[in-house]
Amino acid sequence: MSKNIVFLERDTIAPAVVIRRPSFAHIWRDYDRTTPEQLVERLKDADIALVNKVKFQRPAIETLPKLKLIAVAATGTDNIDLKACAERGVTVSNIRGYALHTVPEHAFALILALRRSLFGYRRDVVNGEWQKAAQFCFFNHPINDLNGQRLGIIGEGVIGQGVAAIARAFGMHVMFAAHKGVQGLGPLYTPWDEVIETADVITLHSPLTPQTRNMIALPEFKRMKRNAVIVNTARGGLIDENDLATALREGLIAGAGVDVTSPEPPPRDSVLMKLLDLPNFILTPHTAWASFEAIQSLCDQLIDNVEAFVAGKPRNVVGA
Repeated sequence: MSKNIVFLERDTIAPAVVIRRPSFAHIWRDYDRTTPEQLVERLKDADIALVNKVKFQRPAIETLPKLKLIAVAATGTDNIDLKACAERGVTVSNIRGYALHTVPEHAFALILALRRSLFGYRRDVVNGEWQKAAQFCFFNHPINDLNGQRLGIIGEGVIGQGVAAIARAFGMHVMFAAHKGVQGLGPLYTPWDEVIETADVITLHSPLTPQTRNMIALPEFKRMKRNAVIVNTARGGLIDENDLATALREGLIAGAGVDVTSPEPPPRDSVLMKLLDLPNFILTPHTAWASFEAIQSLCDQLIDNVEAFVAGKPRNVVGA
């Protein structure tokens, strides 16, 4: 029997990336983007929904009796009501291991730019500061090596491990932070407080859960080294954005690089958008994951998940 497949957010995949069609009999429909209000109407006849970031909550799930699989075109599933799916017998699958290189590389691009004040110096060159200096160089912003510096990684999964590999090549001392408020995780972890207080660079690679939401806030910023920088390429809700603004404006930390916000995109009047005048703040539009190679791998795995489910062998299943 033919399966009805609906991809709700084709625009979240670069147009150059090929999404192969499943090998079984099916009817395929896709939409550039979908709002929560459009979701039920577009999925009323669907057996399989392909989604990325659109909110998929209990009222919608309970209104779609034909739906059997939600295949998420991402690793994070915080936009899906997993409990409601489990209760209704809807399988949820996600993507794993596709961003082993692209996210660590983006994180280090931010780290290098911040530690060497690249954005501040570029702005100065545009504004004519080099000519005003009247010499071969000038020193308007701090420049620091990575070699010998302490890197605190919050999140010990494959992305965090990828960041650690790059850091070691730079000669950095790598610390995997123990989970906040958790003791006794063993010798591979550095206590949370030690990481917060001693790291020169902190980079976040954790999922967003009730336990990790706003885990970096003003109390943490006040305990960080004044020359420390922080990078978040994971989920926007991991850092309290208002407290980050306070930390940067008051000089509690030396800089921040952010690729994820809450919500996305941030409104024009959001606290993060108001930080763009600072030379030590970098905001990128959730593109750490988005190298061509990574997106192609993601799409291949997405269809692999769909085919495995239809074959009766579901893979990458996410539980409630």
